[in-house]
Amino acid sequence: MRRVMLKLSGEALAGDDRFGFDFNVVDAICKQIKKVKSKTIQVAIVTGGGNFIRGKTLSNIDKYKADEIGMLSTCMNAIYIQGVLKLNGIESVVFGAFPISDMVSLFSKDKAIEAMNEGKVVLLAGGTGHPYFTTDTGVALRSIELDCTELLLAKSVDGVYDKDPMKHKDAKKYKKVSLQEMVDKKLEVIDLSASVLCLNNKLNLRLFSMLEKDSIVKAIKGENIGTLVYSK
Repeated sequence: MRRVMLKLSGEALAGDDRFGFDFNVVDAICKQIKKVKSKTIQVAIVTGGGNFIRGKTLSNIDKYKADEIGMLSTCMNAIYIQGVLKLNGIESVVFGAFPISDMVSLFSKDKAIEAMNEGKVVLLAGGTGHPYFTTDTGVALRSIELDCTELLLAKSVDGVYDKDPMKHKDAKKYKKVSLQEMVDKKLEVIDLSASVLCLNNKLNLRLFSMLEKDSIVKAIKGENIGTLVYSK
């Protein structure tokens, strides 16, 4: 059994509009998941909330409250993805770091694994449930709790570079890089607290572009796309 965690950036869900949802983008993601979900591949998904709000952008209010608002935006994303998965004939369950009526159930490792064993996609929202932590830390934590074999990061870039490829034409892409080297060189793939969690628990990551055709299918199948960030 292969159990993978897929991290989707909130901005990616908005498409070119950069706010809210682009149905065609989310539908394409769900169709890719349908292609690969099987009796031997289980899928869990974490989304960011940047298509609505990032807590760090709300500088006029207390950071604690700003981060709470950011966590709520990830819940909206998970519920929307659940709706589009349903249109594609895929059953799913939304678990959160905090419950919201009958929309988001409180996260339970046992219940989440039970849902995946039943063939459902598990959507995870609310980050860690605590302010001052990013969704990077949340997805690393959930990956470890659910015994995922790999953490897949679907981004707008096609891998890890030695410097920002948008600013430097001579930026070089890594096909493979260690987590320790990523931390030492401050390559900014995930934040430090998430990196430490992955290092301590020997969790590998793969960063790849969502824009490449069938990239999620390829990543979940274990193809060598993007950049492998290894911890062991």
